[in-house]
Amino acid sequence: MGHPLACCTVTTRAVPPSALARVSVVPVLLVVAWLVVGLPLLLLGTFTIGPALALFPFAAAAALAVGLHGAPRVPQGPGLDPRWSWWPLAGVLLVTVLFLAVQLEFNSEQVIVRRDPATYAQFAAWLNGHGALPISPSLWAFGGPDPVLRFDSPGFYAESGGTEIVPQFMAGMPLLLALGGWIGGTGALLAVAPVLGAFAVLTFGGLTARLVGPLWAPVGAAAFALCWPVMFVSRATYSESAALVLLLGGLCLLHDVRDLRGGRARAFLAGLAFGLVVLVRIDGLRDILPVIVFAGVLFARRRRTGLPLAAGVAVGAGAGLAEGYLLSRPYLTYLGGSLLPLLAVTGATVLGTAAMAALWRWRPVSFRRGGDWVARGRIPDLAAALTVLIMIGFAVRPYVQTVRRIPTNAEDEFNSEYIAYIQKTIGLPVDGARQYTELSLHWVAWYVGVPALILATAGAALLLRRLLRRASPEWVLPYGLIALTTVATLLRPGITPDHPWASRRLVSVVIPGLLLFAVWALAWATRRVRRTGYGRAVAFLFAAAGTLALTFPIGAASAGLVFKPVDQGESAAVRALCHELGQGVTVLITERVTADRFSPVLRDSCGIPTARVDGAAKADVDRVAARVLAKDRRAVVLGANASDVSPYGDPVQVVDLRTRQDGHALESRPRSTWSLTITVWMAEIVQDG
Repeated sequence: MGHPLACCTVTTRAVPPSALARVSVVPVLLVVAWLVVGLPLLLLGTFTIGPALALFPFAAAAALAVGLHGAPRVPQGPGLDPRWSWWPLAGVLLVTVLFLAVQLEFNSEQVIVRRDPATYAQFAAWLNGHGALPISPSLWAFGGPDPVLRFDSPGFYAESGGTEIVPQFMAGMPLLLALGGWIGGTGALLAVAPVLGAFAVLTFGGLTARLVGPLWAPVGAAAFALCWPVMFVSRATYSESAALVLLLGGLCLLHDVRDLRGGRARAFLAGLAFGLVVLVRIDGLRDILPVIVFAGVLFARRRRTGLPLAAGVAVGAGAGLAEGYLLSRPYLTYLGGSLLPLLAVTGATVLGTAAMAALWRWRPVSFRRGGDWVARGRIPDLAAALTVLIMIGFAVRPYVQTVRRIPTNAEDEFNSEYIAYIQKTIGLPVDGARQYTELSLHWVAWYVGVPALILATAGAALLLRRLLRRASPEWVLPYGLIALTTVATLLRPGITPDHPWASRRLVSVVIPGLLLFAVWALAWATRRVRRTGYGRAVAFLFAAAGTLALTFPIGAASAGLVFKPVDQGESAAVRALCHELGQGVTVLITERVTADRFSPVLRDSCGIPTARVDGAAKADVDRVAARVLAKDRRAVVLGANASDVSPYGDPVQVVDLRTRQDGHALESRPRSTWSLTITVWMAEIVQDG
């Protein structure tokens, strides 16, 4: 019995399914190797191009040798026709290349700090030039410290009395971006994000081949690549694209361990990939909790890969936490309200897993009998029904709940004001306390469509039933990881709810997980059509119709934004500003918005000592300027308008950028971009007389 897609005669050399399996883990192996090299160098303060590029080939060769050793078994499906063996690899590579080409063509140039991407870009720009943290404010260029000088800005903390600056966020993504910066400056630095996005598409195709079947891999890759949130996060320097490569790649590597002898080294490598998610995103700790439990189960069942997997997770996550504590501590302190409970849950998970593993090894018969009792009873059926009810509950949630949060701190107050601003701008009732969390499942439907959600729900229910009946063991970890993170994210996304910004919370696990369930359900339904006696042609038409029903709504939801570039011209504007300011200059920014946006840019990309003096009296600014001039440096004042700088000298406009930015929507998916105007005026303070 042939596969429904294998109905046409194609004469070609057979391509083994393991070819796609091998190719699809290359991205995660390269990313892990670079992070393994980069992090120790950063901690030592020597993350420079020489040592990094000297060590990387050895780390990459070792990772590739372990990760590509052997031929992992990939399920071929019933009667895979050798004439169609080229389709999985060629189809996934075609989708990956097309995705990369489109993303590079419409890549964002977000380097002026307004939100996270530019913060990551400036973080990486500093690493390119200095290779160490913290960032120096260059107090000498201001004639020493002064009470009116401030060096903090969104995404950057001023610490130790203003003598050092600590960038927000974890260092994983900047370490990857810095490689691009070394290769080709800002343009190549920004291009790293689309490359990581393409890596994620390729890896998702490989995971689909492993868990669903190789002929369905291009379908999964296409659905994933067409999804707007996936495009959104990989068009700018968001950390989600790197986290995707590590998570999906870790699942691929661990899946392959099942079919290889001596897979302990690969199990360690898979655990390392999972653990390094924490170096990229601190909330990745939640996503890898099921991996900890799974490692404990492997150990309890006396599998030789359990301890190496746990060791890899511990090393990777430990490295991430060490970087956070040593180099990003203000950021972790800021997240303390959510991070401390997460660390407590992680600790409890580790202890609980250890206790479970010890008890299981001591009394294996009891666990086996318990599993037999579950498999024979009605619990699998009830669990499948509960899965459907949970999804229905999320679907009706907006009709029975309105989530609000009363501001209790400065950050909450800022978010409340921002939400109120968006509401007013788009014509909604103004209520800054609204969180729109009740719409979380609807957010997913905006981007993947209702057919995909229905298929995903059916797939999740059927898979859980199979797992509880001790079938499809390869799905144990992927299912646990997807289910836990999806439910937790939908309950509390924990992000400012304007879209497409908020869609990034769905990218790391929720959207790829639900799409994986949906493709599995479509493949299952196609097999059922064949088993009921219909011919190959009917099954092929069914599969084609199902694929269209899955992918068309995804593409339609993305179509309005795919070919609309945003943040264009920012790189050129920054280059022109750096050139205009010239050498031997110290910058004082007198206006808040310009200080927020350009303090990191001038300091990290232009290498110009910069401080903000917004709110300071003119006499104070003049005093600081006199100290700058006494150092034989030029003193320049910047602001958003001529009136901000005219008290200090003749105003000259040095930035007049008119471009587009991502739109903002609260109760529907975004359908357009918004205009963005950025202006900067300069005045040079000259010595009297």
